Amino acid sequence: MMVQYLILKAKAGDCLLFYRMGDFFELFFDDARIAAATLDIALTSRGEHDGKPIPMCGVPVQAAEGYLARLIKAGHRVAIAEQTESPEEARARGGAKTLVNRDIIRFVTAGTLTEDSLLDSWASNILVALTVVGDVVGIAAADISTGYFELINVGQNAVEAELARLAAREIVVPAGFKNLPLGSIQRPQTEFDSLAGEEMLKRLFMLPSTNPIGALTRAELSAASGLLKYLEHVGQGSMPFLKLPLRREAQDFLLIDQATRDSLEINSSLKGGRSGTLLAEVDRTITGAGARQLAADLAAPLMDKSVIHARLSLVQWLHEAPLLRETIRTELRQLPDIARALGRVVAGRGSPRDLGQIRDGLNGARTLRERLGALNNRPLLLDQLLPKLDGHGALVDLLARALVAAPPTDIGQGGYIAEGYDAALDSLRLLGRDGRLAISQMEARYRESTGIAALKIRHNAVLGYFVEVPAKYGDALLAPGTGFTHRQTMAGAVRFNSPELHEEAVRITQASGHALAAEAAHLEDLIHHILSRRDAISESADALARIDVAAALAERAAEGGWCRPSFSDLAEINIEGGRHPVVESALSKSGDRFIANDCTLAPDRRLWLVSGPNMGGKSTFLRQNALIIVLAQAGSYVPATSARLGIVDRLFSRVGASDNLARGRSTFMVEMVETAAILAQATPRSFVILDEVGRGTSTYDGLAIAWAVVEGIHETNRCRCLFATHYHELTRLADSLDALSLHHVRAKEYKGDLVLLHELAEGAADRSYGIAVAKLAGLPPAVIARAQSVLTKLEKGRAETGGLAAGLDDLPLFSAALNSAEARVDVLREKLNGLDIDALSPRAALDLLYELKRTAGEG
Repeated sequence: MMVQYLILKAKAGDCLLFYRMGDFFELFFDDARIAAATLDIALTSRGEHDGKPIPMCGVPVQAAEGYLARLIKAGHRVAIAEQTESPEEARARGGAKTLVNRDIIRFVTAGTLTEDSLLDSWASNILVALTVVGDVVGIAAADISTGYFELINVGQNAVEAELARLAAREIVVPAGFKNLPLGSIQRPQTEFDSLAGEEMLKRLFMLPSTNPIGALTRAELSAASGLLKYLEHVGQGSMPFLKLPLRREAQDFLLIDQATRDSLEINSSLKGGRSGTLLAEVDRTITGAGARQLAADLAAPLMDKSVIHARLSLVQWLHEAPLLRETIRTELRQLPDIARALGRVVAGRGSPRDLGQIRDGLNGARTLRERLGALNNRPLLLDQLLPKLDGHGALVDLLARALVAAPPTDIGQGGYIAEGYDAALDSLRLLGRDGRLAISQMEARYRESTGIAALKIRHNAVLGYFVEVPAKYGDALLAPGTGFTHRQTMAGAVRFNSPELHEEAVRITQASGHALAAEAAHLEDLIHHILSRRDAISESADALARIDVAAALAERAAEGGWCRPSFSDLAEINIEGGRHPVVESALSKSGDRFIANDCTLAPDRRLWLVSGPNMGGKSTFLRQNALIIVLAQAGSYVPATSARLGIVDRLFSRVGASDNLARGRSTFMVEMVETAAILAQATPRSFVILDEVGRGTSTYDGLAIAWAVVEGIHETNRCRCLFATHYHELTRLADSLDALSLHHVRAKEYKGDLVLLHELAEGAADRSYGIAVAKLAGLPPAVIARAQSVLTKLEKGRAETGGLAAGLDDLPLFSAALNSAEARVDVLREKLNGLDIDALSPRAALDLLYELKRTAGEG
């Protein structure tokens, strides 16, 4: 057995090997140690290897999916080794002690999952193959749980943005690939062959050429080869469901790099997960397919105005018809996930329940088609979707006649083919039921004839049917002439057989076996009918998802008072009453109101310099305008009073502090790397938001960098940009940069406290209010007083000499600064002003006097 195991382990490579032994998948050696630690299960041992006990652990076959899910989530891959013959076949082949043959039937990896229990129903599960041909990068991406398949080639500088859009669970690259994406899997170079890729595509989709897909480049064909070869490998020759690939162009989508996605928290938060993201705030879908489609839309906003308007028109149509929208959503809520059920069926892992889901989903699609098709003034996109919901009548009727109302997932027990569908099957089932009734009657007769009331006729998988009596009655049945033959003695019972029971058991077993075989044959036939229409079924699933997304966006727009955006040919952003959807929702839960702000970027004022205090809302203002662009180009209404936008080709966000210490990058280095990418890639059609560039280094260095970046954005990139800063010196650039406009977030000081108004106004802020914000944050009064003193001296030095450093000589910054007389007086004054003298007890007053004396006199 261990020889067989080690051969299969060599084939499994770096995957954990699930080795089937009876009702368990066993793991040995290092695999066992890793799995036991990951799954928190017992690590035992069995036998010896090289004189040492063999580590071992196992999981029940019936519960394997749950354990697989945990292993995959922890970053492992698993090879499944199953028995490829029965014990009876093994014995017939080589005798009683012949080892049952086993082989790896499948590799389970993060990007090749189809089981519901291993997948997030609300998220796509993308596998990507990546390769380079010349200076072009080819990308093939697929979600085998739904059949989605796309091909695209991009320049080297757009790879990161494309991978960020796809959010792949697994990335496959050829061995020796430069700049390996994190966690990617290297496969042999020979698997990324463009000629082989072309032949595989033609063979897989039965095409005379790849022309129906599009003018594929060698890079795309090479990536397709890598993807398909990997799928053949993990499926051990069995290919999953893939639709005819879509050929994408890089210019089809608004490009958003990973840093920008992280900053804006579009589909995933900085902490991981959906909570607090734009997707979570917008998502009102009610089907898994709709949720996946919405996530894909937000991840890849469009560049084609006609397609955007088509989506928006469907949203508007549903927005203006709330009763119809609610009816549609109610009907959609009843529908199962057709796409993933179909994916399992095509992959050969479908169950009767999957067929039932396809039946129910297609029937619901037909009902929805009839309802919507009867309405007038339908938008163009809906007219394009409705025909895809129909045409499955014969298949639905067949599945309705053939399957029970709620088919099971387990094929082995039968019971999924409906009565009345096959008269011969019904007869076999009747024989089985009659036999079980006969056995029940036989049990009653045996009780009466033996006088043993505790006698029972039982059944298990090993013995079949048998008579069982308590141990104290065993001798009575062993007596000659009783007609019973001994089979097994247990601790508290004795088991017997009888000729009559044997004959009846044979009849039941044969009938049940024939019935199971008949059901399995019908299942194969039904699967064949589904496979013959798999592309049409997939189109129906996609159409339902698109309708769900449109209804969900209409629902969200109605909830929030959002507006339909419009688009112009100018490089402009004209947003009135814009709001940040996530922040506004959070404030509403606490009863606070979000302050809306306008944003007007035009060719003659395309760069806004925004100043004002921390916590005043600068970062929120920057982000909300970026998110409005994402929503608008994804085909959604937006949180604003009105919005007119020029299409954006690339979106960049450099907001917030972060580091990447694992790659040796400090916060400032990350800031500079991201800023460099913006300056290198932003075009006149791009939109850029930059917050506090240069703050991670010294004042003069930071100011110089910020100054140069503003000039570069204005003169070289010429893109639309919101630039937030505390460097007031930058406001002087308004005199020399004609497209730069000054703005600030308003704040006031009232009775010594800072009041943040969160409103945007024209012009520069009069000051940063940094010390006021520090006080608001709770810095000790002594520190606040000293900071004010330092600021006064610095500003005096700058006023007298024009330099910040002029006042530093008067500042004993490295002495006991907090004990200066000025600081002590301010602290005493603040403590005395806060006293309620009438409330002090004599003892408290005495303690206070000692405290004030220490404050005034210690030094």
